[in-house]
Order: sequence, then C-alpha cells, then structure tokens
Amino acid sequence: MKSTQINQPGLLLTPGAEGWWDSERISSPRVIHSPDGTWKMWYYGRDASFDRQINLPTGRCGLAISADGIEWERVKGPLTMGAIFEPHPDENRFDSAHVGVSDVYFSDGLYWMWYFGGDRQVLEVGKFQAKGIQMLPGCAVSRDGINWVRLEGPHRGAFLSPGQPGEFDALFCAWPQVLRDGSSWKMYYHTLNPERLFLVGLAVSQDGFQWEKVGQILRPGEPGSFDERGIGTRHVLKIDGQYLMFYEGVNQSGYHSIGLAISSDGINWEKQPGAEVGGSIFSHAPKGSGRWDAQAIGTPCVVPMADGSFRMYYIGANEGGHDELSTQHQIGLAVSDGSNFRKWYRWGE
Repeated sequence: MKSTQINQPGLLLTPGAEGWWDSERISSPRVIHSPDGTWKMWYYGRDASFDRQINLPTGRCGLAISADGIEWERVKGPLTMGAIFEPHPDENRFDSAHVGVSDVYFSDGLYWMWYFGGDRQVLEVGKFQAKGIQMLPGCAVSRDGINWVRLEGPHRGAFLSPGQPGEFDALFCAWPQVLRDGSSWKMYYHTLNPERLFLVGLAVSQDGFQWEKVGQILRPGEPGSFDERGIGTRHVLKIDGQYLMFYEGVNQSGYHSIGLAISSDGINWEKQPGAEVGGSIFSHAPKGSGRWDAQAIGTPCVVPMADGSFRMYYIGANEGGHDELSTQHQIGLAVSDGSNFRKWYRWGE
C-alpha cells in the first residue's frame, strides 16, 4: 500500500487504510538505508480497536520500504492486520499489553530492534489511573526486518527494571536507543517523574545484555525554554568523534520541539542553544496554523547522507487534542541546511 503525498510541508506518511494495524495513528519512525540499497522505516501505531485504556501512542509495530526515503510503501507483515511486531501473548511478560519500536540497526548480518512495552497493570500516577505505563526495554533480532525473534532479558523479558521508589526512573524506562561504542554499549532511555518532568537516563553494558544504570544525564531546561518540562525521545549518534543528541523537549504549554546536545564521552552533555522557538533547533509549526505538526514534533531519527547533509524523520501532532489519543500522529521529514545539523527545513518547504 503506497503512501499518499499530502500537500503539507514535511508530511510523508499518514495512518493506514481501514483494516490495517495502523489505521488510527502512526509514530516514531526508525529509518535506515539498508545494505541492499533500500530504505526501511519501522514505526509503531494502532488501530481504533486497540485497548483504549492504554492512553499512549503505542500498540503494534510495522514496516514501510522505499527506494528513495521519500515515497513509502507499507509491507504487510505476518501478524495482526499486517503488523510485524506486537504484544507478547504471555501475560507474565513486561510487553504483554502494548509495544513500540524505538531503535533499529543492522549489525553482524542481523537487524537489531530495541523496543519497549508495558503489561496490563494499572498504576496510580498522581490523580490518574494509567494502564500499561510501567514500560521497560526489550530487544528482538531479525534476518529480514519482518520476522522477529525476541531476546530474553532478565526482568520478565526486559533488559532493565524500573527504579526503586524515589529514584528518577521508578515509573518507567522506555524508548531505549542503544549505541555500540567500541567494545561497550550505551543505552539511552527516558522516564517521567512525579513532578511530571521527562528525564533522560543512561545504562551501560560490556556485552549488550547485562546492563548497569549510570543515572540521569540531562536536566530540564530553564523557565521559558522549549524543554522546560523535560526531555523525552532522542537519537544519539557519533559524528567526527563527538556524540550528538537530537532530543524532543516539552515546554510549559505542552508543545514539543527538537533540541541538540553535544558530548565528548556520551555521558556528560552540553545543550546547544538553537535559533528556533525557546532555544530549539527545529520547532513545531506555528501555533494556530492548522498544520499537521503545530502541537508537537518528536521522536527524531537522524540519517547522515552521502553528500554530508542529514535527514531527520520525525513524528508530528496537530493542535486541539486534550490527551495523547485525541491528537493525530503522522510521520514527516526535515532536511539539514547542507552539513549544518543545527538548521532544518521541512521537506517540500
């Protein structure tokens, strides 16, 4: 099923047709230019029949392919309504209620997918009851990017456990991204604390399976900044010997934009002030514009191109929703200003 080109700057992929697993919403593009020359995009989403008590954009995961990274065609996977990855049938596992892909890379002849999931447990979060909120990271491998085998982590299948009561990541450890860094591995993830601030954490490993938490590594921004309420999804990559983190920040009004931090070791980070709204490097479309990404842009996935430029695949959300499931999530693309990864334009702008 081909994507339809919508005449809105940046917009690449809209929810699937009726009868598809992603007919209500799509989110979190993870894009790689495969060794075979094709472009592959894994993403998560859901259809309208998915458990409404789980007030999150996650559900199942799917795959789209492309010859150029612009025009995408969905691949009909072997699972429910064409999905390629879905909740585990064992209710005792951490990922039995919903899942979301957050990182894919190709190594040693295999696609490695880091994902996160939650079970059917209902937790009290402030004044709210939240089902499936205690999300944890998992890993699966595939030879073709379509058929996946889960690896068994030590925490009911997961590779991290939530923090102890009072620790910054006691609620969840989700949206993992794993960076193979020489002979060791780094896992970046985020959480939500009792003050409803999003915080980024780091875990390290010598083998990619046994993980040790380092702790929180980035703080929310100053009052008035685009990331005053914290930092959520992120994409870390190494370019010219330094670590770059493109990250999703949330402001006091609940609008999301993308910022940049740089590090020499992948552990200690320095935020880079950007020229867009609130110090971001790539901002949501203007408020009140009616654009598809006027409320939020997030889940950045940055792909270096052969000519020295960069692509950033991202998710956009429109204004007017009162909670996660009442905004429309769609997938877009921005391109850098040449090799300058601090300045971005929406595709088609």
